[in-house]
Amino acid sequence: MWVVKLGGSLMDSAELQSWLGVLASFGGGRVVIVPGGGPFANQVRRAQDLWGFDNKVAHRMAILAMEQYGLMMTGIRPDLRRASSQIEMQRLLREAAVPVWLPGVMTFENPEIPESWEITSDSLAAWLAEKMGAEMLVLVKPLEPTGEVLTAHDLCARGVVDPLFPAMTREAQYESRLFGKLEHGMMERMLVTGMRGGSLIHTRRPEPAVAPPAIRARAAKRPHRSTSRMSPTGQRG
Repeated sequence: MWVVKLGGSLMDSAELQSWLGVLASFGGGRVVIVPGGGPFANQVRRAQDLWGFDNKVAHRMAILAMEQYGLMMTGIRPDLRRASSQIEMQRLLREAAVPVWLPGVMTFENPEIPESWEITSDSLAAWLAEKMGAEMLVLVKPLEPTGEVLTAHDLCARGVVDPLFPAMTREAQYESRLFGKLEHGMMERMLVTGMRGGSLIHTRRPEPAVAPPAIRARAAKRPHRSTSRMSPTGQRG
């Protein structure tokens, strides 16, 4: 099973219709869609700037923004099915349907989810992928396709994903990929043929290099040589 997060910035693009068509037509029983927040979440930011309410309220309003976008998706494609719980999503997948996750029920008052702008639909999609035991997480962004291998930390530094995404995916057992908004044809081929597309996201920090045991043993026996110099008076300089 794959979790596919469709960025809210696709809302004003004709590509949204293409993505929904591909996922609805070829993702039955295999794909759960996570909606972004898009302009609905941007309106929450503007309202918070204007009225100064706290991040807990803003976080919940942003979750509802994702739900608005998800409801819109099911309005565009009535063959997509709304789901608020893990049980509902699992049932719909067994029925060969494509659930669109409405995240409020699973995330409100959930101690695993920080109530902060540091977490957005990217990290929520990663969190859901872990909960659902997904094989793959796909983030669809308004980017040009690159095909390059990326890291979660680089994407975070570039502002492509939210600040908590690297931590959310550090221990992930699923594969993570980034797709540009024009790559819906590649997604169709992935669903039909099983081939891989998009850009692979490395989510684990590289392990520090460790010398082989024999080299470490030789280094431990080697006499220590000081690199400091002696002054004419015999004191170290």
